[in-house]
Amino acid sequence: MRELAVARTWRRLPAWVRRLANIGALASDSEELRVRKGVLVLSSTLMATLSVVWVVTYAALGLWVSASIPFAYLVASALSITTFARTRRYQLFRASQLWMSLLLPFALQWSLGGFAPSSGVSLWAITSPLGALLFVGARQSVPWFGGFVGLVAISAAIDPALARDAPDVPDGVVVAFFALNILGVATTAYALLQYFVRARERAQAKSERLLLNVLPEPVAARLKEEDGIIADAFSNVSVLFADIVGFTPLSERLPAPEVVALLDVVFARWDALAARHGVEKIKTIGDAYMAACGIPLPRADHAEAIAEMALAMRPAVALTAEETGLALEVRIGIDSGPVVAGVIGRAKFIYDLWGDTVNTASRMESHGPPDTIQVTQRTYEQLRERYELRPRDPIDVKGKGPMTTYLLLGLRGADVLAPRASR
Repeated sequence: MRELAVARTWRRLPAWVRRLANIGALASDSEELRVRKGVLVLSSTLMATLSVVWVVTYAALGLWVSASIPFAYLVASALSITTFARTRRYQLFRASQLWMSLLLPFALQWSLGGFAPSSGVSLWAITSPLGALLFVGARQSVPWFGGFVGLVAISAAIDPALARDAPDVPDGVVVAFFALNILGVATTAYALLQYFVRARERAQAKSERLLLNVLPEPVAARLKEEDGIIADAFSNVSVLFADIVGFTPLSERLPAPEVVALLDVVFARWDALAARHGVEKIKTIGDAYMAACGIPLPRADHAEAIAEMALAMRPAVALTAEETGLALEVRIGIDSGPVVAGVIGRAKFIYDLWGDTVNTASRMESHGPPDTIQVTQRTYEQLRERYELRPRDPIDVKGKGPMTTYLLLGLRGADVLAPRASR
């Protein structure tokens, strides 16, 4: 997840850097807000430290007014950081840093006689709208960028007048500060944009993972590209329904957290089996689990894959029963045939299946004996060459009438444990 990735990034920083970055953090802060605060503290500290170069250089040249401006920034920034550490007032700290970053570079430039004598020190003011973009938001950063553009325009208008009274700054200092200003601003801008891009990539990766937890990957790709309804007809699919026998009375005896934890363990193991056998989990409803194979990509061996998963689901439930000391059994039903699949809903959408095959698979589960896998004649025809199946006496299925069904026991030639109730 994104917050875990951010946390790992911060843990790789030196301990003193992490301590400095966390001076204004609150216990209630999200990991993302904590990082935003830390980045602002670290960038403010870096810029305040760099301002010493301007203070010392211009003081050595006897340009006391010009030296006093970065010195004022150094002192004000130190007070701002100290106040933030004491009060934890992030908005005040953020506003003070943005204002100082915007105004003081232009003040320094004007004191030195314009763009050329100051080595374009006003370039540092671009960190203000960039910081607003990162720390405040896209819409709220527009006035800060407008302020930067306005100050550049004013500087251009008054530059000839400032140049007439410009102090004498050695050419070597001007050139050196041009290089320092360009590299410093470029590095700061790059670092801020690097953070923004990484944060966006982490957010996109998290969104992608969440989407793939809801939709099959091919369907998710189509949803991102298509605006219309996503619906497909499949001629041959195997659908599985599974239900934990007697779960409702069991859930009434257990505390709510234990009920949820039990289902989480069982479904997590079934999810792993679905991934292993190439089966698509469709949804869960209470303690019922629905899966299918042959969608969204057709697959010739869909019945075999769903059978392998079904055979592995019972041992997974038995393992959970052994771990918890609870009497757990699963009842599974399978049918094969045509279905319609698609995405429904605009909020909390779901990929779902419809058709007689779906309804019949559900009936196979609900009309099956406990701890068995009951399949239809259609599924039997696709499995009988490789699997051991035992016919049942015709059963009366709601909405279908009398049906011949079979109990899936295992692969042919394997040791098969017969179900306790096969009739």
